[in-house]
Formats: sequence, C-alpha cells, structure tokens
Amino acid sequence: MSSLTVQSPGLLTTVQDLGRAGHGALGISPSGAADPVALRLGNLLVGNDAGTAALEMTLLGGTFVFPEGAVVAVTGADFGATIDGRAVEMWTAQTIAPGGVLAFGPTRNFARSYLAVAGGIQVLPFLGSSSTHLLSGLGGLEGRALRNGDVLRLGKPVAKIPQGRISLAALQSFRPRKVLRVTAGPQIDEFPEEAKEVFFRGKFRVSEASDRTGLRLEGHSIECKLAEDMITEGVPLGAIQVAPSGQPIVLFVEQQTTGGYPKIANVIGVDLHRLGQLRPRVEVRFERTSLDVARALWIEQERLLNSPGQLLS
Repeated sequence: MSSLTVQSPGLLTTVQDLGRAGHGALGISPSGAADPVALRLGNLLVGNDAGTAALEMTLLGGTFVFPEGAVVAVTGADFGATIDGRAVEMWTAQTIAPGGVLAFGPTRNFARSYLAVAGGIQVLPFLGSSSTHLLSGLGGLEGRALRNGDVLRLGKPVAKIPQGRISLAALQSFRPRKVLRVTAGPQIDEFPEEAKEVFFRGKFRVSEASDRTGLRLEGHSIECKLAEDMITEGVPLGAIQVAPSGQPIVLFVEQQTTGGYPKIANVIGVDLHRLGQLRPRVEVRFERTSLDVARALWIEQERLLNSPGQLLS
C-alpha cells in the first residue's frame, strides 16, 4: 500500500475529514476541517469522495515524502508549495513521482492549507470519522498533530482522476471574507441597544489566542447583564458568545458543546468555512441577515459543491 512520510510537520498539521456530527449529546463536538469547502474541492480534484480524510496545515506547512508517488491537490491558503523544488499550481491535481518531496512554507495569505491525496489518508476511524480532535486526543493519528517521521497509509486511488482545475468563478463564490454574516443569537434581546451597535458597527481583531476551539476577538467591550448569571445551555458551531470581559468568542470546530455565556449572534452556514481562513491579527466585522437568506445561501452553496461540471474548468 502507498504511503507518505512526514519529513517536517509544520506548525500544526492534522488529519481531518468532514467531522463526526451528531454526538453533541455525548459532549463530543464534530471537529473536522476548519475550511470544509477547501477540503471538499481538494477531494473532488483527486477523485475522492467529498469527505475523504486529508491533511490540514495551519499558518506554516510541512514537508512530505511519497515513496511510491501520488496524485495530490493543494487547496485553501497559499503556503508556497513545491514538488521537488518546482512551484505547485493550486486548485488542480498534481502528480508526484516515486520518491518525490512536497514541501510547504509559511502562509502567503490565509490561515489553512489542505493536502488531498488520491485514495485518501487512512487512519483508524473514531465514531465514524478520521478527524483529529486535539482537545480530547481522539481520532486522526493517535489523536494528535503530526510529528517528524510519522508514516501515513494512503488508500487506493480511483482508476480515472478528473481533469481540470477549480474554476475562477467557483473560487470567487467561495472566497474568504472579513465581513461575516450572522443571524440573531438566542440572547440578543438581553444586550442593550448600545452594545448591539458596538457589535454590528465595530471591528474586531482575531486574537493570537484563537484555535480550533474558538476564535477569540479583541475590540470594544460589549455589555450584557447576563454575562455572569446565565445557566449553561447547548451551543452550536459558529455561536458568538460574549464573555464577562465583554469580548466575543466565536465557537469553532472543536468547541465545547455547552456554554454559559450569552450568545449575541451565530455565523451563518456559508460563512463557517471562512472562519477557518482567518489569521491572527486580521480585523473582521459582522453583518446581520435573516434565517431565510441564510438558508437560501446554504442551499445554493451545496448545489454548487455538488455540481462538478460547474466547479471544474
């Protein structure tokens, strides 16, 4: 069976698929790719099922050796990838010869880059998913980030790899945004009008303390009378809590499944993958929209992601 060897892991490289949804009642958040759209597009390019496990790299990529060769696709952020010293074209399938070396550097634009390999990364599933959940040490390769010398098995590729690259029109549809669309949170009426104005009109900087559990934001303080007295309740992916400090926290893919801070808003489905590409110190704003608009945008995104003829050029 084919394999890849980790020569250098980069800053934080993990095995991720589309996550293990449906286990919130057990206190297990989904995990999965921080940018699931980039993962799905990478898998399309190498002939895998949409949710096949791939590698997710954060801010600084790794170096990988393919003893038997492979067909790969690089998506998401641009980490200046090279194959045996030659620049890699992103968003299209690339062939690596036996013994070839695929190397990534620091990010040139956004937060996370994805490496999809024809046949997929083969690890022991946990609750039906190969995703690494770092907080609990479950899934992926021993529940941890990759290290020097790790060897990952690769599955058998499909007989015919799709031809083409992701179209410019599709990439434009999925482009990262710094204005994130949100719907009202369940406690929004507990915030005074002045606090809501601060939230919707102000800018917030992504803190360096952010991770896959949540994006901590820094900006003007948001007042809420429930900040210290609320009873803990279930929380969804993308919920924006306001801590007693008055600073927002956007719950992310390894979030806790319950929380006791008031939620002023929730990032809509089509912008969740954009959270995964926010680098520390970038500024973001929030734009309120309706549930009907959020639902229509989600349906259109899923229609496009399931239409290879529109995705490939």
